[in-house]
Amino acid sequence: MHSLLPLIAAIVVFPGAAVSAGTDEQPAGIRSLLGQPLSAEALAPEDESRMKAQLAEAQAVWEKDRNNADALIWVGRRTAYLGRYREAIGIFSDGIARHPTDARMFRHRGHRYLTVREIDRAIADFEKAADLMAGRPDAIEPDGLPNARNVPTGTLHSNVWYHLALGYYLKGDFSRAADTWIKARDSVANDDNLVAASYWLYLSLQRAGKPRDAAAVLQPITADLDVIENTEYHQLLRLFQGERTPEDLLAAAGDDSGGSATRYGVSAWYLVNGRQEDAAALWASILEGPDWASFGFLAAEAEVANGE
Repeated sequence: MHSLLPLIAAIVVFPGAAVSAGTDEQPAGIRSLLGQPLSAEALAPEDESRMKAQLAEAQAVWEKDRNNADALIWVGRRTAYLGRYREAIGIFSDGIARHPTDARMFRHRGHRYLTVREIDRAIADFEKAADLMAGRPDAIEPDGLPNARNVPTGTLHSNVWYHLALGYYLKGDFSRAADTWIKARDSVANDDNLVAASYWLYLSLQRAGKPRDAAAVLQPITADLDVIENTEYHQLLRLFQGERTPEDLLAAAGDDSGGSATRYGVSAWYLVNGRQEDAAALWASILEGPDWASFGFLAAEAEVANGE
């Protein structure tokens, strides 16, 4: 595939380097996969106040028992929700030192290594988590940012496989990503997990040169799935089925920062259908936005960095 870097370079405007007042920590040393400094996105005052209170509560529990693995995980997660990603990585590293056989520590640290663009370290952590959880029962992961029904949809196993597959995808290892997303999809039976894993699995198979296998992924996807939180992935799968148009999805997504998942999905659909310039234009629009911690932004960034 011909490089689109010259085209993208002409139209991408990267987020500025100013750090918002919404966090206590600058994202020191965090640069995009293209070498650009990344800035913390401002939180709404009420959200910031609530999240800081939740962090303080988690810290109080952890202070009572520094060897409480659950308490440590919540401190790390709530620190990351405030945009203090490097600090969160340090907390999970402490957790690994204290609980070296607890797969959850590697799972959560790996997630934040993805956020700070240390993809190889993220993959290593998720592979370690996969080794540690092998042969052990799965468990629901409680949500720190609950969905509308307050129903957790992910498990330890599904989240380890999902994030590991994403790491492979970002590196352009689409065959390995597909194999791993199958494990994520099959780890837990709910419609949110089905559509999230199937979305990435379809794209991975298409880009691995397996269009028939990709088409088979779409067979269980219907309009009446009971999707709670992954509605963007559900609609993108309907696009892949020919039941939606890219124009409709892009109009619904709008230009706000929350639309990166949809815009990246449409760009990937353009790419697998030979519309490279349209894909590049969407990557550029995503990279102009502020939501660099989202997976849609990260995937668009990887496309440009990998020279698609």
